[in-house]
Formats: sequence, structure tokens, C-alpha cells
Amino acid sequence: MTTNRKTGIPPRRYPMLVLIALTAIGVDLLTKEWVLATFHEGERLDVIGSVVQFTLVYNTGAAFSMGTDHTWVFSTIATVVVIAIACYGLRVRSAWWAASLGLMMGGAAGNLLDRIFREPEPFHGAVVDFVKVMSFPVFNVADSCVVVGAILVVALTFKGLDPDGTWASDKTEATVATTDDAEGDTAPGDDTTEGKGQ
Repeated sequence: MTTNRKTGIPPRRYPMLVLIALTAIGVDLLTKEWVLATFHEGERLDVIGSVVQFTLVYNTGAAFSMGTDHTWVFSTIATVVVIAIACYGLRVRSAWWAASLGLMMGGAAGNLLDRIFREPEPFHGAVVDFVKVMSFPVFNVADSCVVVGAILVVALTFKGLDPDGTWASDKTEATVATTDDAEGDTAPGDDTTEGKGQ
């Protein structure tokens, strides 16, 4: 891992986070435009038999077609998520965390663009979904990015890697070492303490 030679602190990973987010948005947009140009609504194409199919679906709900009657709510949530990650990302120094948050930010922004710019009206637009896996709800690249990013966040948290690039175990060891040093300085038999009692 690259670090600042003077301080030993990993560099900020904001450019990496933004690049991953923009890549996710770009891939999501390109695949949606391809689907819109290739399929009619409801039309299906078998990719791996009936296990994986491409089919055009307009979704006014959340990810995986849930909550179709509350489009504006999900638009608001997506906006908050994108802004929150954009702000919090300034503190990220871990490449893994940058990748995770970049995927989540790009996925949320990809579907948000649909809600803002697609019919019937701004913030109530229908998201273009097209990937169907067995009986699972139809989804798109943006949904996949959000899910993969969230899974990575959970995994990194359990592994103990913090967004600032440090490991929780290292912090614990440092705390223990500091405590031991402090106890050693005030241990019984210290010359200063004995001197005061004479």
C-alpha cells in the first residue's frame, strides 16, 4: 500500500472512488440504451437458457422492482446516498473502501438519473431494468453495483479494515502498548515514589 513517506498515512483515494463511480454510471447507461434500442417492453432473450434472460422492464419502484408506488421517496433516498458518499469519500484512504463506496455511489447515481430524466416526469421516472435470473426480480447494472458495494462494505468491516486505511487490530495493539507503557511508568518500586516516602 502506498503511503505518505513523511507521516506513514495512506493517500486519499477520492479520485479512485470518483473514477469507479463514473465507470459504473457509464456502463449502466450504455447497457440501458442498448436494451432500449434492442428490445420492446416484455420481450425476452435467453442468455443461458431460461436461467438468465434479458428482458425490458420499466421499474418505478426501488431496486429489484420493490415499492413501485413510492418513486419520489426512492429518488430522494438515492440523492441523499450519492451526496453522503461524495462527502464521506473525502476521508477515505483505503483502496478497497474507495472501490466499495464508488460502486455504491455509481449504482445509486445510475438509477437516480433514470428517475430524473426518464418519463413520466422528473423524480418520478421509470428505471430501466433488463437482467432476469430465474425467478429473481429483474435488475440492472446499477442495482448490481449497489449490492456488490454493500457486500464489500460488510466484508471490510468484518475484516477490520477501516476507511482511513488502518486495521482495527493495529489500533487495539497500539492502545494496549500505550496502556502497558503508562502502567510501567507508575509501577510499584518506582524510584520517584520511593524517594517521596523517605
